[in-house]
Amino acid sequence: MGPGSYTGLRIGVSTAKGICYGANIPLIPVSTLQSIAQPVSKYISQNNILKNIESAWFCPMTDARRMEVFCAFYDKYNNIKKDISAEIIERDSFNDILEQREVVFFGDGASKCKEIITHKNAHFIENFLASASNMTPISENLYKKEHFVDIAYFEPFYLKNFIATTPKKKIL
Repeated sequence: MGPGSYTGLRIGVSTAKGICYGANIPLIPVSTLQSIAQPVSKYISQNNILKNIESAWFCPMTDARRMEVFCAFYDKYNNIKKDISAEIIERDSFNDILEQREVVFFGDGASKCKEIITHKNAHFIENFLASASNMTPISENLYKKEHFVDIAYFEPFYLKNFIATTPKKKIL
C-alpha cells in the first residue's frame, strides 16, 4: 500500500486490485515499511547487534530522493511506535528517540543516512530490503482480523503528492 514511488505504487496497487476483483477475493493492505521491518528482530537476535533488543526500535527507510526518506519506527514485535513520515535527514535527525534507546536503521534509504546520523545508539544494517515474502505473516494476521479494504475505493499511501516536472534533457 506504500509509501513508495508514485509509479511503482500505482502499478502494484492496480495489479492487486485487478486480481482481487477478478478472483472475488478480499484486498489486504500491507505497509511497505512494516513489511521491510518484519524479519529484522529475528536477524538482530541471531547476530547480537544490540545491547537490549527489548527496548530497541527498528526503523525501515525507503529512499524518497535527495536527502529525504520515508520511515517509521517499530518495536521487536513489529508494532508501530512512531507513524510513517517523510523526513529530511540532518545531523540531529531522530536524536530525541536515539537519546532514549538504540535504533536500527535499514532499507534502501538508510545507506544515505549512515554518514549523517552518528549517534552512539544508531545502528545500520546493510542490504536489508523489501521482499514479498516479508508480507506473508503480516497479511495472514490482517486476514484473520478481516482487515480488508474496499477494492473500488482503495488508493495507495503516497505520503507525498506527485509533482510532474519537465525533463532536463530533451530527447527529441
